[in-house]
Amino acid sequence: MKPHILLIEDNDDIRENTAEILELANYQVSTAPNGKTGVEMALANPPQLIICDIMMPVLDGYGVLQLINKNPSLSGIPFIFLTAKAERGDLRKGMEMGADDYISKPFTDGELLAAVESRLRKTLLLQKNYPNDDKGMQEVLEEFQGAHALEDLVKNRPEKQYRKKEIVYNIGQHPQKLFYIKEGKVKTFVSNEDGKDLTVGLHTAGDFLGYTALLESGRYKDTAEAIDHCVIAEIPVESFEKVLHHNVEATRKIIQLLARNIVEKEKQLLGIAYNSLRKRVATALISLKQKYKKPDEEDFSIQLSREDLANIAGTATESLIRTLSDFKSEKLIDIKGSRISLLNEKKLESLIN
Repeated sequence: MKPHILLIEDNDDIRENTAEILELANYQVSTAPNGKTGVEMALANPPQLIICDIMMPVLDGYGVLQLINKNPSLSGIPFIFLTAKAERGDLRKGMEMGADDYISKPFTDGELLAAVESRLRKTLLLQKNYPNDDKGMQEVLEEFQGAHALEDLVKNRPEKQYRKKEIVYNIGQHPQKLFYIKEGKVKTFVSNEDGKDLTVGLHTAGDFLGYTALLESGRYKDTAEAIDHCVIAEIPVESFEKVLHHNVEATRKIIQLLARNIVEKEKQLLGIAYNSLRKRVATALISLKQKYKKPDEEDFSIQLSREDLANIAGTATESLIRTLSDFKSEKLIDIKGSRISLLNEKKLESLIN
């Protein structure tokens, strides 16, 4: 299906020529000779992009943008201003009102199509449903900043080796750097006044750590600890901020991911409060599989202390051990020392749903 563009321009020649260029580029184009008609057309048939002149009779471009932004069904549509060189002094006003881009008249075919393609591509990326975890942030960086954005961010950074159970950062500390796991597994957890831990995040090679506190300009709200031997790259805060400052869309999408992540953590806490013990332990095992199973691994197994697994499930170690014993007798899992293998993933998943 062709992307639908609404073109609002009072000059007949410019409107017809611009529409022709867009149609030749395989876009579906609707045209309006003034702002009032343009808004009415947008309400009747919402486009995927609006291109609008600033100086027009009846209703000017600023008025169009204001009405578009006030309407919930239209406010998310990307908006590009067409502006004459003499109007550039007024351009700041349009951008402050929420315009996404502008094209100066006279413009070439290439300038017009490049602006349209760029804005439509970014809109599609913003609508894409990224995973609400560390992998989601990586995808955002790569798709908004380019294929080598992640590689450039972590390249030639100092690396530190962490032993099993060594702390990467502590709750309450101010973030001084962004962490990127190159090898190993890390958990993030919070503790109550009695010293009982609850694991709130599982991380592996290719994941970032600590970026939530950086984005909030606050302190760490959890503690990060190595589950096994880890190699972690340390990225200066300034380098991460530079990436975000140069791409507002990427920042917006990462913030959306964080918001979804908060919702997931709330669901986790509700599950711990209200789910049965069997369901909590099954959820913990499936979560470990989803995070750590390798693509070429047929049957998932993991070596993990009972204490760590209990913290993920949000239960006492003794209760966890009894439940694992039940699962083993039901042939859902196999246990050899500290290594747990999943034998019947479908049955475990059925305990969750």
